[in-house]
Amino acid sequence: MSKEIKDSVKEKYSIIVEENQSCGCGCGTDFAFPDGSKDFSKDYSKLEGWDQNADYNLGCGIPTGFISIKSGDTVVDLGSGAGNDAFVARSLVGETGRVIGVDFTEAMIKKADVNNTKLGYSNVEFRLGDIENIPVDDNTTDIVISNCVMNLVPDKEKAFSEVFRIMNTKGKFSISDIVITGELPDKLRESAEMYVGCVAGAIDKQEYIDAIENAGFKNVKIVEEKKYILPEGLVKQYLSEEEYKFYTTSDAEILSITVYGEK
Repeated sequence: MSKEIKDSVKEKYSIIVEENQSCGCGCGTDFAFPDGSKDFSKDYSKLEGWDQNADYNLGCGIPTGFISIKSGDTVVDLGSGAGNDAFVARSLVGETGRVIGVDFTEAMIKKADVNNTKLGYSNVEFRLGDIENIPVDDNTTDIVISNCVMNLVPDKEKAFSEVFRIMNTKGKFSISDIVITGELPDKLRESAEMYVGCVAGAIDKQEYIDAIENAGFKNVKIVEEKKYILPEGLVKQYLSEEEYKFYTTSDAEILSITVYGEK
């Protein structure tokens, strides 16, 4: 199942690059929030370092906004896509810092490299790799960021242990992601379409925090949280009437969160 999930995710994000389309979590499914917004993505356009060619609206937060990144820091961006968050991080680390983006989709790495060449950054690089086996040396990273990617990783415990491994002793992370509370119906969880739409891969919020703390991190806290609503028409594609009634009366919620922690 792990390989099937990864193949589905890779296929979706390859298509996004090939068709040059912006398509965030819930693309084409009419998701909504109580405040009227339609997806998880945030407006990056006013941030220093933002590059339109790198922004496919794939995130669910702005992880660089909740952590102190200093000039000279080494930052690793997990699930770096076309380079959006990496380039924002580059504006913060300056000429003396370093940014390493890691993504397991070849098409995204190629796109990020093209963008980086145009921007002319000598201290930004993109590496093809899996978050469950991050291609970065032990104890070499000051800051880890990630934006709506960990929920797509099948083995989250392994992923967070890898984040811990690559950090130096004063390392910190800021990760934006999707979690749930309550019981999300199995049919929603198991759907490949929902998985690459950032919902089915989500785990319980407390389980998510536990996975981080079990990896050894301390001072773990949620610094931003936003509730997300699945529309009736979408849910009914996956659930029977009886299952739908149970779902609507349950305590299940889908949330976008940004989590901060320290090694």
